[in-house]
Amino acid sequence: MKETPAWVAPVKSLPASLKPIAAMQKKHFGAVLNPTRWWGRMPRLFWLVALFVGFLERRSARLSPVLRSLLMTRVSQLCRCDFCIDANSLRLAERSGALDKVQAVSRWQEASFFTDEERVALAYAEAVTATPPQVDEALKTALKRHFTDDVITEMTALIAFQNLSARFNAALDIPAQGLCATFKEKPHV
Repeated sequence: MKETPAWVAPVKSLPASLKPIAAMQKKHFGAVLNPTRWWGRMPRLFWLVALFVGFLERRSARLSPVLRSLLMTRVSQLCRCDFCIDANSLRLAERSGALDKVQAVSRWQEASFFTDEERVALAYAEAVTATPPQVDEALKTALKRHFTDDVITEMTALIAFQNLSARFNAALDIPAQGLCATFKEKPHV
């Protein structure tokens, strides 16, 4: 685990509007998350991003919690975001109740325990994350076999959000925090 860079804002300098989320993170994770400390420089922007992810993670979301975590973990790997791999691997482990999927996300095409629905969603996440996106007609047809247009729209928003988050954190070299201690390796491809 890398040390937190000196330019990441100290917890005590977070604006008052972020103190409740900092307290919640400290209670849940044992520490304020590194991205919150950076985003704390722009609290209004932080809250806009938090509202967006909150909507995508709502109880009535069109995607299951496991599928959301699976997609977020894979996008994190593709964007090489150490913090996101760490945090999303933890979330996937918690939501799936097992480590097999967490440990196999980077090699999902060879692993036998991913469902057809998960496979097409992972293929879509990879295609959307490519620069430029590589979503072809065959993939669109496969998606429509498993998901409605509304679900595909929400899935695309989730993938786009995770790209924003992972690219932001990776560009600023925001380090992992050791949240998913059982996931030691950092597969990126």
